Order: sequence, then C-alpha cells, then structure tokens
Amino acid sequence: MKLNEIKDNEGATKSRKRVGRGIGSGSGKTGGRGVKGQKARSGVSINGFEGGQMPIYRRLPKRGFNNIFASEFVVVSLGRIQAAVDAKKLDASKTIDAAALKAAGVIRRAKDGVRVLADGELKAKISLEVAGASKPAVEKIEKAGGSVKLLAAAAAE
Repeated sequence: MKLNEIKDNEGATKSRKRVGRGIGSGSGKTGGRGVKGQKARSGVSINGFEGGQMPIYRRLPKRGFNNIFASEFVVVSLGRIQAAVDAKKLDASKTIDAAALKAAGVIRRAKDGVRVLADGELKAKISLEVAGASKPAVEKIEKAGGSVKLLAAAAAE
C-alpha cells in the first residue's frame, strides 16, 4: 500500500450533483428550481408574505409569554417506576431519587427535578425523594406502604 493509492471504499462517498449543466444532464436549464418567477431567483425569502395583504401573523393578537425562570421537571409515572422495580432495575428497599432513576434508565436526565404522577399501579413499598408529586400519586404510594419526601428546591417554589 502506498500513500498515493489510498482512497475511500466504493460507494462510501457520493459525488455532488452538478446543477445547470445542460438539459441532457437531467438537472439543467432550471437547475432544480422549477420554472421562472421570484422563487427561481437567488436571495428570496417570501415566507409569510401574502401579496401585500396584512399577514396572518400580524393580524392575530399575541398572547401569553414564556417564563424563563420556570422549573422544567421530568415527569415519571408510578407504573413506570413499578415496571423498573419488577425488572430489578430499581431496588425498592433503598430510597429512590433522581440519580437512581437515571441509573435504572427510567429517565434520561434530571433537568430541574423529577415529578411523579399517578398513572399506573404501584404494588412495591418504595420511599421516594423527588422534587414534586401529584396528590393522587402520594396517596397511591402511601397506600402501598411507601413514603414521599419532597426536596427543598421544589418546596421553595
């Protein structure tokens, strides 16, 4: 093998499409731009333009806002936690927190904390340490003999 003989495997690279090189090439004449008019020219941005009429995004009133300080919780259902306990990914005897849920693959990342919702059935006796939990979820956990501790960061909000 010589340095000047090195090349990619067959089919590893695709040659670029040469546009506008005669009608025999299949992408000549209009060069893949359709036919004539403003959109066939370069430097055109007419999205939302309605021929001089007031565009819909200006006719309709603006409403609401995005609160940049809002906490974004990862939502986990009780059924999902029970499935992880059944699959022996979560240890029901230890306290379950965001790190344990991440290690078990129940959540991908903790964001601003974990919030537990009451979807699904819970049979295992678990003790949770999470940022938030709905009232029905807390009731289901306590009915199964478990406990829920809400973390201080979530309680302050």
